[in-house]
Amino acid sequence: MQIGGSGALVAGGASGLGEATARRLHADGAHVVIADLNEKRGRALTDELGERVSFVPTDVTDPDAVQAAVSAAAELQSVPLRIAISCAGIGWAGRVVGRRGAHGLEPFETVIGVNLIGTFNVMRLAAATMAENEPTEAGERGVCVNTASIAAFDGQIGQIAYSASKGAIVSMTLPAARDLAPLGVRVCAIAPGTFDTPLLANLPESSREELRRVVPFPARFGRPEEFAALAIHIVENEMLNGEVIRLDGALRMPPR
Repeated sequence: MQIGGSGALVAGGASGLGEATARRLHADGAHVVIADLNEKRGRALTDELGERVSFVPTDVTDPDAVQAAVSAAAELQSVPLRIAISCAGIGWAGRVVGRRGAHGLEPFETVIGVNLIGTFNVMRLAAATMAENEPTEAGERGVCVNTASIAAFDGQIGQIAYSASKGAIVSMTLPAARDLAPLGVRVCAIAPGTFDTPLLANLPESSREELRRVVPFPARFGRPEEFAALAIHIVENEMLNGEVIRLDGALRMPPR
């Protein structure tokens, strides 16, 4: 898939992994729509990048809001939407049964709603629009890249909700790719390890140092630009389909 001249939608594109991906897509010539709840940050990034970038306030769990962002990516930029990358996500710490009793159902539902249902919401609506595109010479109409996590495989104590949501993203990658194959739309997922994002920035430095220490090599946090580079490669490499790629420096998370 050629990035220059293509329309791209980045859900959760106002910060962290999504921001780095939006920046890279823009640098490579895509027309980018940033879909995010953080309107202040989203508009600031749009103003900074300038031409070929739009911002649409978006709650990924709201079908109407996502459809508005998809439509903006397909229509306002006057180029076909061919790239959809989902980076919107939240976390919640809690054991199945902790000191205060059973894990709350509402926070579990909220994490599943944003991370899993939100990702599916973006993918299904973006893919439906991509299906109407004229195919490229290779027969492609679009590509969706979703964000899982190594917590899908190595969930730690207290990550029950987060791991469940990311594990489901892993599990739906292959069937989604198979579903969309006749339409010429590819689906992959990236499972990042510990990346230097706003989520980790809120941790105490002692906790951050411990997380850095357990990464075999390179012994540091991943950089959002490295996530963006892999997302770009997936978009450009048409043989990548139905695959989940770990991006973690060989990290396998311990129980806690």
